[in-house]
Amino acid sequence: MASISVLEVLLHGKPVGTLTNVGGDRTIFAFNDTYIDDPERPTLGLGFKDEFGTLLTDFRPYQKRVMPFFSNLLPEGHLRTYLAEKANINEEREFFLLWALGHDLPGAITIRPADGESWPPNTGRNSEANIAQDNQYREHALRFSLAGVQLKFSAMEEASGGLTIPASGVGGSWIVKLPSREYRGVPENEFSMMRLADLIGMNVPAIDLVDIATIGNIPKGIDRIGDKAFVIKRFDRLDDGTNVHIEDFAQIYGVYADEKYKNACMRNIAQVLAAEGNDADIVEFIRRLTYNVLIGNGDMHLKNWSVIYPDQRNVSLAPAYDFVSTISYIPNDQFALNVSRSKAFSDFGDDELAHLAAKAALPEKLVLDTAHETVELFHHHWNTEKNELPLSKDVREAIEAHLKTVPIA
Repeated sequence: MASISVLEVLLHGKPVGTLTNVGGDRTIFAFNDTYIDDPERPTLGLGFKDEFGTLLTDFRPYQKRVMPFFSNLLPEGHLRTYLAEKANINEEREFFLLWALGHDLPGAITIRPADGESWPPNTGRNSEANIAQDNQYREHALRFSLAGVQLKFSAMEEASGGLTIPASGVGGSWIVKLPSREYRGVPENEFSMMRLADLIGMNVPAIDLVDIATIGNIPKGIDRIGDKAFVIKRFDRLDDGTNVHIEDFAQIYGVYADEKYKNACMRNIAQVLAAEGNDADIVEFIRRLTYNVLIGNGDMHLKNWSVIYPDQRNVSLAPAYDFVSTISYIPNDQFALNVSRSKAFSDFGDDELAHLAAKAALPEKLVLDTAHETVELFHHHWNTEKNELPLSKDVREAIEAHLKTVPIA
């Protein structure tokens, strides 16, 4: 393997910097001069600027892992293991995973080898006899290059309206999430919670609950536990093929995915939105925060909140995703992060919200009015829809019992 390898980082199709492996699995990121000198440059990430808005350009090297912003573009857990095996790459070597998966990453980032080499140069795999096999590895892996931990893949919409997984190359504009190996009815749960959020007025992408058997070209070897899959439209892909840039809050705060349950709280997310977004973002944030307390979603960690750059430079809160009622699977669950002082659902009331508003410099009346309106809308739609949604009796009863313990409810 060469002692130095360079990956180009592109944003909206234009080079903005490089990730360089300088040997011994040490990597360092650097912006290129053209990006630094461009006063109208598109935003790569909020964490790349200081408190005054000045672009940061001096970064330390990282060992084995790449810097957190880029590491968070890669999948986690079982999904990373699965992809790494398909790509024939050690899952801990993030530089080479980005090399392999960089053509279909979240948002408007693409990553490619600067010298044009199509596949990471693994020791012992440089002979011509292995080129065809390595290309096959790449084509198979690219169909699954989605950040996150649940086994999922990208699918394209057929002319007939159905979904199919591309036979090769980059994925499509829909995400298909398979049933969980650990918990029953997760696709039905997520569809129901996202549908209810949509009825309440939150910004929810197009969603559906489909029979797995109707999805074309499902890869062999994937366990099918259950017969339904949850599908959601990718909000970082437009119908005309344009990629829209996004980043999650683990990227914003510069923490690795395994630290997504710490190092920040909901108040911190609100502070970023107040500084970078507008009142509509704050209202939407408080709606989602309140709603996820009401449904008992204990998994709203830093990677389940994202911002989006519709004009390539300025921030809005990205559409909602990953709403699941976890209390039916994990009794006595609590919020993934502190709201302001506490992560206990039983502490979520006007006092905790007022504390969040004060510390995040938000208008208290706006925060409380939004939360109360969300509660009212939730009860209306829950009572109307709970028996119509594809929820198990266990989930419905868990939410009903949980609501009695939440002060604001």
